[in-house]
Order: sequence, then C-alpha cells, then structure tokens
Amino acid sequence: MTAPGLRATQVAALAPLREALLAQARAEADRLTAEAVAQAEGDLARADAQASAVIAGARAEGAADAAALVRAARASARRGARRTRLAAQTRAYAELRRRSVAALGDLRDSPAYPAWLAALTERARTALGPSAAVTEHPAGGIVATVPGRRLDLSLPALADRAMADLGEEVATLWTP
Repeated sequence: MTAPGLRATQVAALAPLREALLAQARAEADRLTAEAVAQAEGDLARADAQASAVIAGARAEGAADAAALVRAARASARRGARRTRLAAQTRAYAELRRRSVAALGDLRDSPAYPAWLAALTERARTALGPSAAVTEHPAGGIVATVPGRRLDLSLPALADRAMADLGEEVATLWTP
C-alpha cells in the first residue's frame, strides 16, 4: 500500500529500510514473546501449584468449594498471563516505533536528505498551496502551515504513519 502523496520510487526506496525494521522488530518481538510465554508458563505453574495446595486443604470442606477456588485461581493465572503477553506486545510495538524513528533519523546524515527534504517541501506546497510556510522540524523532516491547516511531515510523524500503515501486519510480530 502506498502512503498518500508518496511516489512509488520513494516507497520503493524505503522498502529495504522497512524490511530491515520489520526483521529487527520481529526478532525483538520473538524475544519478548518468548520471555512472556516463559513468564506466563511460570505463572501458570505457580497457579497450578497453588491450586493443588488449595484443593488439598479444601477437601475437608468439600470438593465443590475446592473446584470453585481452582477455577478462580486458573482464571486469575490466565488473566495474569494475558497481561504479561500484552505488556510484551506493547513493549515490542513501542520498540519498533522507536527504531523506526531512529532509522528515519539516520536519513538526516544521508547525502540524499536535502533532495528528500525538497520533495517533502514540494509535497507540502502541493497539498497546502504555494504560500505554505515550511519549517524544518527539529527531529528532521518538515512542518508546513497555512492559516487553519497544518501538515506534519516530520520524521516522527512519518514513522507513526508508517506504523499505522502496517495495520494488522504489525500483529505478525508476536504471532508464530
């Protein structure tokens, strides 16, 4: 999918960067997912051990009471494991975004950056008109404004758009 206003050559030029970022993010997501799974398995093992102890103590009070406590303990462990997995996914997503912004930041040191900046400026003026005030963003890229409108083509904003363009594809980072 091509981001609005980007030329196919610009998208193609960013394809190796995107693939490298996705590969890094997948590796990091795999690592974080493995940690989350290991922690979740530990949580489940501890919950099962706790449930076994509860069952043994509750036998005297009745099997029905013990079964209810086991179900509650297991449900709690499942919720805890899910929280752990979701936290790992959130960390992986945040790390992918951080790395995307950093990788785009590396463009600033590229000899192609001035031409890329000129293309962004042209895009902004096409979108907002020739009278658009264009300023370079401190993090790289540009921000263009006209009264009542603002177009953020800064590197962090472009990284966020790229992340948003991944849509459901980002879920592949933490699914086997």
